Amino acid sequence: MFLHPSLIRAGLVLAASLLAVACTTIPPQSTTLLFGPYKHVNMGLDAQHKRISSLQNGQPVALIEGASHVLPPGVNAISLAFASGECGQEQWGGVPAAALADANLHALVRARLPYIISTGGEGGVFTCGTDTGFAAFIQRYTTSALIGFDFDIEANQTEAMILDLVQRVKFAQQAQPHLRFSFTVATFAANDGSGASLNATGQSVVRALQDFGVRDYVINLMVMNYGSAAATSCVVRQGRCDMAASAEQAVQNLRTKYALAPSQIAVTAMLGVNDVVENVFTPQDATQLARFAKAQGLAGLHYWSLDRDAPCINGATVVSPTCSSLNIVPARAYLQAFLAGLQ
Repeated sequence: MFLHPSLIRAGLVLAASLLAVACTTIPPQSTTLLFGPYKHVNMGLDAQHKRISSLQNGQPVALIEGASHVLPPGVNAISLAFASGECGQEQWGGVPAAALADANLHALVRARLPYIISTGGEGGVFTCGTDTGFAAFIQRYTTSALIGFDFDIEANQTEAMILDLVQRVKFAQQAQPHLRFSFTVATFAANDGSGASLNATGQSVVRALQDFGVRDYVINLMVMNYGSAAATSCVVRQGRCDMAASAEQAVQNLRTKYALAPSQIAVTAMLGVNDVVENVFTPQDATQLARFAKAQGLAGLHYWSLDRDAPCINGATVVSPTCSSLNIVPARAYLQAFLAGLQ
């Protein structure tokens, strides 16, 4: 695909805008597997001070206390979710971006907790129609603890919106090659011979990345919510989707179809009960998936979410943002299971 001269000029302007930001960032990131949870920042957020909290027994607990954080050794990344709206004017569930950044980013630096800024999500849309907006977006979150940006593209984004975002990522990489740019998409784990891996939206994302010649991007597969227990969707065991085996199949399907290296693939699991009754991710799945991610040399192993790694206080078994709904599993059991698999 040849770039129109106007895009090239725009890219040069964007790259120049980002060079000043690059001077304040850290050296290129290690190739070490990134592991850690997503944190839905609006869940338990301190309404007055806009400080991010985790939930423990349903109560907010500050993510950062002084120069330390609540996560154990072995966690080397936390994904903050989700910014939405137009870049440079984005918000976090109604919270202004500047207020959230000012209240939390320097605390993350002091606590030595590297972070990824995640946009979009299931119910949100992140767009980027201007170079100045994208430069402002990157600059807002740039500290020595920034790993990069994750664009969660699930629905309601047109192909034009995707192209706008991808072309800006391409030029941003030229100015800041150490930043990690990942694109989170829904996945299938078909093992019926079709090799199905991505839905139409995911296919549009990868096609745009490859057409624009973007390098070293990461496709983050949502290894969750495959659908009914059928070979067209997942690896079936005893009438359910085997979630770890399905994640492995999804990675293989993606590699085969798009010729991606393992270092360009990450996986994100949803703890416990997913939105489909045949999809239940257990601690045993967590350990198996972690072993696979480490052995294959994947770019990242993430999970949704920090607050769901706990049983439901009221014993609920339906999907909840604050618990796994697999109530025989104690708090932080998933985190420990992931870490065991990474040993």
